[in-house]
Amino acid sequence: MKILVTGASGFIGGRFARFALEQGLQVRVNGRRAEGVEHLVKRGAEFVQGDLTDPELVQRLCQDVEAVVHCAGAVGVWGRYPHFYQANVGVTENVVEACLKQRVRRLVHLSSPSVYFDGHAHVDLREEQVPTRFSDHYGATKYLAEQKVFGAQEFGLEVLALRPRFVTGAGDTSIFPRLINMQRKRRLSIIGNGLNKVDFTSMQNLNDALFSSLLASDEALGKVYNISNGAPVPLWDVVNYVLRRLELPPVTRHMPYGLAYAAAALNEGVCMLLPGRPEPALFRLGVAVMAKDFSLNIERARRYLDYDPQVSIWTALDEFCQWWQGQRPA
Repeated sequence: MKILVTGASGFIGGRFARFALEQGLQVRVNGRRAEGVEHLVKRGAEFVQGDLTDPELVQRLCQDVEAVVHCAGAVGVWGRYPHFYQANVGVTENVVEACLKQRVRRLVHLSSPSVYFDGHAHVDLREEQVPTRFSDHYGATKYLAEQKVFGAQEFGLEVLALRPRFVTGAGDTSIFPRLINMQRKRRLSIIGNGLNKVDFTSMQNLNDALFSSLLASDEALGKVYNISNGAPVPLWDVVNYVLRRLELPPVTRHMPYGLAYAAAALNEGVCMLLPGRPEPALFRLGVAVMAKDFSLNIERARRYLDYDPQVSIWTALDEFCQWWQGQRPA
């Protein structure tokens, strides 16, 4: 099978492209940074550099491939709506159109559980429990992108979408680096009582889910899937585990949720008024994420994708810590 992986210069896209090559697939990759995919090219991937906002480029990318795994997109909390819309919705529209015109058989779309975020605690969330209003531009545009993908079913494209939660492992640059740097500066505090349990996903488990999505039977098509390790863990135990592995002091200081939320609101307000609207160090949504229970029901993925997470969060954290230490100067 020949596949295209978008966003291959990023963490998830790059790790899956490598995994697909190891499984014997022919892999074409796209990314903005050539240096970010050198390791894939050395393993046999075909690299086509370019911006996915260019419809003609996307048409070329989709020529002669059987399936597309679409991992590219904008992430984050801070920024203007047009930026997130173009990167998450506009680009996905280009990918869908190219899949249809180039007769690609299947599109596997990487979405996000950020579509569920509303600032409240949630346990065992099912895929249909999407709020009527979204808390941020990222979640809103990721949900819109899903709708663009599922809208292509009526034209014969086989589609699936995955919403993996807190993906970590070697190469993760989004979850722990900011926390590590904050703790080095002694600016990290446990928000609330520190007992909130959340889901994580080992990158190795997500690789299995993405690969299964490429091979899944017809009954799996046209659905969105929650993906996680299926075993919520206390968030601050995880944070302190990583800090201990990196020989940093654990977080012991607590901050009341209300105080942290008010500080985040003030921080955001000040940054909105500053020239260039710099990104705040603390967000209201981030405060809620770090203080509230949040877990996903993964029974649909177990049933239709034969998803069975085998790699524990602790193994994934060990993998991340070993990689992180190898990236930093001695």
